[in-house]
Amino acid sequence: MRFSFIIILLLIGVFFRVSTACAQVDSLPTLQTDTAYFKDPAFLKDTLTYNLNPKREKKFWRAGAEWFLAQALPASFNRFITRDPYSYISFQNFLDHQRLSAWDWDDNQFTTNQIDHPFHGQIYFNAFRSNGYNFYQSSIATVAGSYIWETAGETQHPSINDLVNTTFGGILLGEMMHRVSRNILARNRSHHNRIGNEVVATLVNPVHGLNRMLDGKWGKQVEDYFLVDSSIISAEVDAGIRRFDAKDGDFLTKGKNSFYGRLRFKYSNGDHNYKRPFDQFAVTLELGTGDSSFINMVNVHALLYGAKFFKSQRGNHFGTLNAHYDFINNDSFFYGAQSINYNWLSEFRYKKGNRLNLSVGAGAVVLAAVPDPYLLYGASRNYNYGPGASYRFKGELMLINRFLLSADYNGGVFFTISGNDSYYILHGLSVEASLRLYKRWSINVSSGYFNLQGHFKDPQYADYHREYPYGRLSLGYNIFF
Repeated sequence: MRFSFIIILLLIGVFFRVSTACAQVDSLPTLQTDTAYFKDPAFLKDTLTYNLNPKREKKFWRAGAEWFLAQALPASFNRFITRDPYSYISFQNFLDHQRLSAWDWDDNQFTTNQIDHPFHGQIYFNAFRSNGYNFYQSSIATVAGSYIWETAGETQHPSINDLVNTTFGGILLGEMMHRVSRNILARNRSHHNRIGNEVVATLVNPVHGLNRMLDGKWGKQVEDYFLVDSSIISAEVDAGIRRFDAKDGDFLTKGKNSFYGRLRFKYSNGDHNYKRPFDQFAVTLELGTGDSSFINMVNVHALLYGAKFFKSQRGNHFGTLNAHYDFINNDSFFYGAQSINYNWLSEFRYKKGNRLNLSVGAGAVVLAAVPDPYLLYGASRNYNYGPGASYRFKGELMLINRFLLSADYNGGVFFTISGNDSYYILHGLSVEASLRLYKRWSINVSSGYFNLQGHFKDPQYADYHREYPYGRLSLGYNIFF
C-alpha cells in the first residue's frame, strides 16, 4: 500500500462525513497553510474547561506486539513468498550493521523511498499511539522501528535515506491519521451513524480500528479521550481542466490539456492549543491525467510549536515551527523532500468577512530527492540525495467573505551528498483567485510555475533547466465539519 492510498481514504472520509456534518457554512474555508489557529469560534467548543488529554491506559505488550509484527510480516513475506535474496538475515548480519561504516544509500525507485517508507513508518507510530502512548513516545517507537528494520530486516547495507524517510514521514503521516480518526470517532456521542463513523475511522487509521475491535469497543460509545476532542476539519474539493507544458515553457500556445482534481484538507484543534504538535496541519493532494503520474503533488504542512508574539489593533502575529513533506511528480521532473521551517505569521481582520493573512518562513531541508539525468545508481535510482535550505511565502486576501485571492511561493537549494557532485535550485509559484458563486460552490482560476535547475561540477555533465508552467480552471465545493 502507498501513501497515495491513505490520502484517497481521507478523501472518502471527508465525503462520508458531509452527511453528518455538525455545522453549515456558506463561505470559503480558511485554508492558509501555516496558520497558528483556526478562527471560527462559533464551531469550537470551549474545551478550556475540559482536560484536553484525559489519561488512557497504556498497553505496552500489545503495542510491542503490533510494532514487532510490522517488522516480522514483511520480512517473512520477503523470505518465504518472494524469496528476496536480501531477506536471508542472521544475527551476525545485525551485528555487522552496527558499525557506522556499514550505512549507505540505497538504489530503490523514487516512489518506493518517498511514499512506501513513510507508510511503513506510520505503522510503527500508530502501534503505540493507538495503545495509549503520546506523540513523543510514539515518535521514539518510529525511530526504533526504522532503525531495527534497516539493521536487522535485510542483509543489504542499512540505508541512510530510508531511516530519514521512514522516521520523518512515518511520524508525520501517523499523527495525521491518528488525529483525523479521533475527530471522526468524537461524533459517536449518540447512536446516529455510529457504525459509519467506525468504518471511516478504521479506513483512515487501520491500526487503531483493529485495537478498538480487540477491546470490544468498535461501534460502541466512545470514551472521554474522544469526547473532549474539539478539532474541526475544513476541506475544498475542486475539479476542472488544466493546461500545461513541460517542453517549451509555453503552455498557452504549445501546451496540452488534461483533467485536474485537487483536495485541500485542513485540521485545526482550536486557537488555544497551538503549542502542541499537530494541533494544526494541512494536506494538499493534486491529481491529473496527461502527466507522467496520476498523483502530481502531495504537500503536508504540520504545526510543531507556536508562540503568539503580540496583538495589534486589527491583527495577531505568531511564530511557528512547522514540519513539511513535499512530493511533486509531473512531465518535467519529480521531487521529494522533508523539511523543518520557522515561520512568521500575521493575520489581519477588517470588519466582517475581510481578512489578510501573510506568512514567510525559512528553514532546513532534512533530505531532498532530486532527479539526475546522468545517474544510474544501482539497479533503478536516477536521482540524487542531499540536504539544503527552503524558503516559503504565502499570502491570502479575503473580501466580503466571497472573493479569495492567494499567492504561494516555495523555493529551495539542495546540495548532493549521494550521487553526482551537484547542487539544485527549485522555484514553485502559484497565484489563485476563487469566487463563491452559491453557498458552498465556487469557481477557481489559477496559474503557476515550477522551475528546477541542476548545476553539476563535472564538466562532462551539462547543467539542465526544467520548467513546468500551467493554468487551471475548476469548480470547487467547500466542506466544513
